[in-house]
Amino acid sequence: MIKKQTNNMADNNIQRSITTATARKLANTTKTPPQMGSITPRLLLKLLPWTQVESGTYRVNRTKVELKKAERIEIQYFDGVPSFTAKNLRAIPLFQNIDQEIVARLARNFVPVEVARGKNLVTQGTDKQRFFIVASGQAEVISTGTHGEELRIALLGNGEYFGEADLLSAADSTVSVRSVTDSVFLVLDTPVLESLIEEIPDFRNQFNNAVDKQLRLKATVNEHGEKHIDLVSGHEEDNVIPETYIDYEENPTEYSLNTLQTVVRVHTRVSDLYNAPYNQLEQQLRLSIESIKERQEWELINNKKFGLLAQTAPGYKISARYGTPTPDDLDELLSLVWKEPAFFIANPRAIAAFERECTWRGVPPVAIDLFGTKVITWRGVPIIPSDKVEVKGQYLTNRGVGTTEIILVRVGEKEQGVVGLHQAGIPGEIAPSLSARLMGLDQYGVASYLLTKYFSLASLTDDAIAVLENVEVGYYHDYQHRNKIEK
Repeated sequence: MIKKQTNNMADNNIQRSITTATARKLANTTKTPPQMGSITPRLLLKLLPWTQVESGTYRVNRTKVELKKAERIEIQYFDGVPSFTAKNLRAIPLFQNIDQEIVARLARNFVPVEVARGKNLVTQGTDKQRFFIVASGQAEVISTGTHGEELRIALLGNGEYFGEADLLSAADSTVSVRSVTDSVFLVLDTPVLESLIEEIPDFRNQFNNAVDKQLRLKATVNEHGEKHIDLVSGHEEDNVIPETYIDYEENPTEYSLNTLQTVVRVHTRVSDLYNAPYNQLEQQLRLSIESIKERQEWELINNKKFGLLAQTAPGYKISARYGTPTPDDLDELLSLVWKEPAFFIANPRAIAAFERECTWRGVPPVAIDLFGTKVITWRGVPIIPSDKVEVKGQYLTNRGVGTTEIILVRVGEKEQGVVGLHQAGIPGEIAPSLSARLMGLDQYGVASYLLTKYFSLASLTDDAIAVLENVEVGYYHDYQHRNKIEK
């Protein structure tokens, strides 16, 4: 019995035909061109209108701004204690008309005050108004509305300030200042201020004159700081028609085309012998060009000189009210860029966080097809994904908690928005403003090709870009049905 089973097993091991492993040696393999995981839709490059820059330089002429908006104050830390310089304080428009020595003494007397989340730094109707700067955290300025409701006047983040115009006021504060997170404020205490007033006889007079000058200047400009045009309206025959003119900036902003370059090297032996089914040189150039375009999109968002984030004016940066990006936050962005907003730009994780908030509120956003890619919209404005809007996280996996930004832009020269800059028609051009040039062969038979991309980005007016900052991407809701299951 055992012998019979052994014979059957031997029969089963007999090769009856050619094996598939051997047969594959005579078969052709179907191949794909090289794939690259870092390639993205790059919708920003497709949606931006591109302007031809013949000379390599693009100048943006604007009307003169009589009243500039203040930059955020740069907070520095020494041994963990926040501080700032007198130069930073003079960046506040009100203090530009006060003697430098007085401003320097004021700057030295700010003290840090820690306020826990949900606690007040100033209480309406009880405390005097205090001039403060947010060193870290977030604070909201709250007032009481006509019908007794609580209204938020402002949400302040790092480097923002409030109350400078009421520095010498003896009246009770008409607003409350509440800490949204555990925060540190730099505050000028009232006793210190009073002692400075006594020591510097001219201080009160200078300050009041500066406030008056600021108020008079505000009355002559629009919300963008541009001078009002003198006009007359009416049917009276004896009206004197005012004379006016529109002044321009003396030093307009100029943008030079940025350069991205790399050298692709291919051995002639490789391109001679191994060109089927795919041309080796073409594939090397294709993958290099894809990398250049990915970096181009990153530069358009993050470049310190011309990127969208760098060109956003301080008055057009707001913080997410609750950290997570809510419909209210995006509505606030739309109220800033309300003149023909074109699209939002956000990291895919920020878009997912926004969709979670929409799901929580029962207002799912509408999806549309854009260049073959499904994207969601809010109030009819597309939210395009880009991993170039970076998430600053706490974990190397980049999947933990972290914060990012959501950008809203208006585009086009006619709309006084954002435009991409390039110069088409350059020597060796293989795509608009992208050239490939053979640099030659070395003694080892390696051919070198220089790839060059010229581009930049310009914002024609301040209200063409707005940014939602401190957007948290790691928060998830617990729904009621799950709580019932756990119980």
